[in-house]
Amino acid sequence: MRKSVSVRLVAWSVVWLSVPLMASGANAATKVHVIAFGKWTSVQWPVETGDKDAKPLVLKIRPLIVDERVKEYTLGTPHDVTDRLFVVRRVFRLNDSLPEEPAPHWQWERGGWLLVDRVTGRVSAMNLPEFDVFYSAASWYRDYVAYCGMSDDGKKTYAIVAQISRRKPVLKKPLSDDGVSGDVPDSACPAPSWQRGPMRVSFEPPGAAKQMFAIRGHAVDLVNDAEEEEEGSK
Repeated sequence: MRKSVSVRLVAWSVVWLSVPLMASGANAATKVHVIAFGKWTSVQWPVETGDKDAKPLVLKIRPLIVDERVKEYTLGTPHDVTDRLFVVRRVFRLNDSLPEEPAPHWQWERGGWLLVDRVTGRVSAMNLPEFDVFYSAASWYRDYVAYCGMSDDGKKTYAIVAQISRRKPVLKKPLSDDGVSGDVPDSACPAPSWQRGPMRVSFEPPGAAKQMFAIRGHAVDLVNDAEEEEEGSK
């Protein structure tokens, strides 16, 4: 009799000890991450041009804060992809000091795009094909992003449409073989413009004709002038 009572006491002790462990595990699994942006501040961006007297451009940046810790610095307006995911442009500090200079010389630089998950608190860098951090101006719609990309040698400009869920671009079409002349930010072409119903995106590179593309899932069709006029008459 005493043995059975002892066994039952041990069993109840195991149950009561496991309850706090289960509760702590549940709390860890359902942890809510707090994601916010800090205050705006202005910084100087020294654009490298042939003119030594050129003044730095001014960027307005703010920190991206996850659970009260600064994860990255950003600029521009974030784009909500879903109620869970959003994207935002990154900026970072780069050490510009020469080997013979003892102290670091920090300067701000524009970076690529970040994908932020509000549920997990994860911040990850996006690898956008042919996106040039200096020359490319991006335009987001849903989970698609359109921009004028640059070849590695800077001699070709492409119309690019990428989708977050795909590694390869949905659209990659040559726009110009002249590349980009000069040292002006976002100068490959203006940020492309989107329209819905049907989904279309337009590119207007400098010195070239406007081109419009219809996006159907992973398929892309070039819209000619006749189709554009027909749609406009409806």
